[in-house]
Amino acid sequence: MSKLIIGRHHESEWNKLGLWTGIRDRHLTDYGFKKSEEMGLLIRDIHVDRAFASMQVRSIETLSSMLDIMGEYNVPTEHSATLNERDYGDYTGKSKWDMQKIVGEQKWEEIRRGWDHPIPRGETLKMVYDRSVPYFLEKILPFVLAGENILIVAHGNSCRAMIKYIENISDDKIADVEMSFGAVFIYELDKNGRMVKKEIRQTESVVNA
Repeated sequence: MSKLIIGRHHESEWNKLGLWTGIRDRHLTDYGFKKSEEMGLLIRDIHVDRAFASMQVRSIETLSSMLDIMGEYNVPTEHSATLNERDYGDYTGKSKWDMQKIVGEQKWEEIRRGWDHPIPRGETLKMVYDRSVPYFLEKILPFVLAGENILIVAHGNSCRAMIKYIENISDDKIADVEMSFGAVFIYELDKNGRMVKKEIRQTESVVNA
């Protein structure tokens, strides 16, 4: 059965500093490049027929590193802004850890993990879901159903949005779902894009995010 593989980009320059990056473009660190290659090695037993990534450079660099280390040099690849990270609005560029102290633990967790918690001039996870999941269903799922192995490399929140749909996770339970750095989720799907089988492979990763 064909596979859908979902991975999050690895450590960027602002991840290392503990800053909310959102739609701001920042490159991977040397550590991020190294760990992206390790992510590729996790799935080297699976031939990738087609790949998708966001328009942001940290996602593109992670995908390229994964495919290169796998020896997959001719994979058709599509980039879409619908897979971009959540826009953190006024919080962009601010220290997550400073904000934790300012707003308190409960609100900080709601900001980071909540389903529809607003951010000044930014996006909620629900808004990310509303742009990324239709793209997944219309542009990616048909290739999976046609028998291709598909690799998606995106961001913490766009990955969580797709996982919410694939695993049919409720609005209140999505706060418990984390897409870890260095993890790849490998799914088998039914005709509606829902999970039939799931496997998680993980490379040890320590990221200040």
